[in-house]
Amino acid sequence: MNEQIIKKAGDVIASKANYVGGGMEGYAVLSLIDENGYPSASTLTIARADGINWLTFATSPDSNKIKRIAKNKKASVCIASSGYNITLVGTIEVIEDPELKKTMFFEPMKHMWSGPEDPNFYVVKFNTERYNLFFADDESFAEGVI
Repeated sequence: MNEQIIKKAGDVIASKANYVGGGMEGYAVLSLIDENGYPSASTLTIARADGINWLTFATSPDSNKIKRIAKNKKASVCIASSGYNITLVGTIEVIEDPELKKTMFFEPMKHMWSGPEDPNFYVVKFNTERYNLFFADDESFAEGVI
């Protein structure tokens, strides 16, 4: 049963990644620990994902997210609607590999960055360690560790 729910959650995430629909519909809430030790949440668009295993987001070097990640790698991601709640807990890292950054960049990002070599284009990768998933349509629920 968990495998079906995990796949369903992965399908939801995939439908929101890559700027599907030509806009910014792929919002997720990313929570990091701030400089005072409190959780701080912000919405970001999902760039790429591998099911519930990992998600990437694009940001800039001067964002508070980069500063917070440098101090504390613990993070959580929540993607929700009236039909589902996908909560993932794990760690986050800044991707610096230029070849990997190329695979994370695509055309709609050009409104913010000139390309993957842009010094202001940063990619952060969230790696899931545990999950809590709920779908209202069939009241299915799963929690576990990856």
